[in-house]
Amino acid sequence: MGPTGLAPFAGHKYLNLETRRRSGATVATPVWFAESGGNLYVYSLASAGKVKRIRNDPVVRIAPCDMRGGLLGDWQPARARIVTGEEAARGHRLLDQKYGWMKRIGGWLSRLRRREYAVIAIVTA
Repeated sequence: MGPTGLAPFAGHKYLNLETRRRSGATVATPVWFAESGGNLYVYSLASAGKVKRIRNDPVVRIAPCDMRGGLLGDWQPARARIVTGEEAARGHRLLDQKYGWMKRIGGWLSRLRRREYAVIAIVTA
């Protein structure tokens, strides 16, 4: 993905991540994201529907949006994958840098509740 693939997301705090259910119905979810090396990184509870849907079908669409999912740009085709290890740690660090104390407090509360997170890397098609 070149710089033009990321340009629509510059300066935005949220992207709308659209995944597809097995029935074919789509589900759009606004999420925080951070960019590095041509990848957009998002995170979610490991048990969330979007994570399960990405495992079943990595073809997604993304668009910049507001915190309620209102579109601020056009949909782009993309591919998503669940990442682990160092790449997942890098995704968390990037999100921590971008969202600061809000992300860190959320992470701390999740650790107290023993919730597991998945990091998702997205590249535009």
